[in-house]
Amino acid sequence: MREPAFWRTDGGRGSGALVRALLSPLGHLYAWTVARRIRTTEPESVGIPVICVGNLTVGGVGKTPVVLTLLQRLAEMGQTPAALSRGYGGTLAGPVRVDPDVHTAAETGDEPLLLARQASAWISRNRPAGAKAAAQSGTSVIVMDDGHQNPSLAKTASVIVVDGIAGWGPGTLFPAGPLREPVATGLARADAVIVMMPDGETPPDYRGLGLDDLEIPVFHAWLAPTAPPPPGELVAFAGIGRPQKFFDALKAAGADLSEVADFPDHHPWTSGDLDRLNALAAAHDARLVTTEKDWVRLPAEARTTILSWPVEARFANPAALDGLLRDIMDAAGEAR
Repeated sequence: MREPAFWRTDGGRGSGALVRALLSPLGHLYAWTVARRIRTTEPESVGIPVICVGNLTVGGVGKTPVVLTLLQRLAEMGQTPAALSRGYGGTLAGPVRVDPDVHTAAETGDEPLLLARQASAWISRNRPAGAKAAAQSGTSVIVMDDGHQNPSLAKTASVIVVDGIAGWGPGTLFPAGPLREPVATGLARADAVIVMMPDGETPPDYRGLGLDDLEIPVFHAWLAPTAPPPPGELVAFAGIGRPQKFFDALKAAGADLSEVADFPDHHPWTSGDLDRLNALAAAHDARLVTTEKDWVRLPAEARTTILSWPVEARFANPAALDGLLRDIMDAAGEAR
C-alpha cells in the first residue's frame, strides 16, 4: 500500500487531522483486536531461540536488511541461523524452504528471496509450523522477519525497528495512522530498539522518539550501499514502503538521476509498468535502476537489463549488537 498523506503530522490542523479524527474509532478497534489476540494466545515454543525483528508501524522501516545483518553476525558466532517469514505477497502457504534458483517472488514474496541469499530461509503462514521445520533441518537460532504483533510463536527476544525520521507518525492507530499498536504497549514487549537513520553521522532524536528513558538497548543504524551507484544517466524506480529514501540515497551517493518513479509497497510489476519505465529511460537515454527488493520481483527477462543497487544495514556500535546477540543466545541456553 502507499502511505496516505494524512498519516503525516500537520500540527493537529487541516484535513489530515480531520481524517485521523474520523478514523480513530477504527484505530482503537484495530488495537483492541491486536491486544486481545496477544492476551489470549498461548505462544508455542519450538526448542530453539527465536529472535523477532518487528516494528510498531505499517510500512517499510528497514527490517529485512537488519535481519540479514543479524543472520550474518550469528553465523560469524558459529551459529546456524535461519530466517523465517510469513511470505507476504506470495502464493505458497508453507512451510517451505526458499530456493532462490527455483522459487519466484510471486510464490514466496520478495523478502524471503533476499534472505535466502544469506542463510536458510523459510516461509510459513503458520509461524510455529515454519519454525519447527527450520529447527528440524538443523537450525540453531531463528531470526523472524516481522511478527511482533503475532503471538503464536514464542519469542526469545523481540527487536523493534523504527525509522528515525518518520518516527511513529502522528501517533494514531491504523487506519487513522501507521501504528499497529500503541507505542508504549509495543515497546513493553521489546528487548531492544534499532533506530534507522539516513546515515551514520546523523544522531537519532531519542527523546523525540520517546526512547531516551528506555531500560533496554537502543541502537543507531542506517542503510549503506555495498557498491557505488551505477555510472551514467539513471531513471530510478521503487515499490517499497518509502521510495523517496531510495532516491535520496542514490543522490547522496552521487548518482546522476534523470527522473524517478515511485510505486506502492510490494507492487507487482506488470508488462505495462515495464513498458512505461523503459520508455521513460529511453527518453532520457538512461538506464533503469531499482532496489534489490524490487529487482527480485521483476520477470527474469527484465532482470537482465534493469540494474539493482544493493544496500546493507550498518550499526554505529556493532560490538554492542554482538553483545546483545550473545546475551540472547546465552540466556536461551540457560533456559533449556
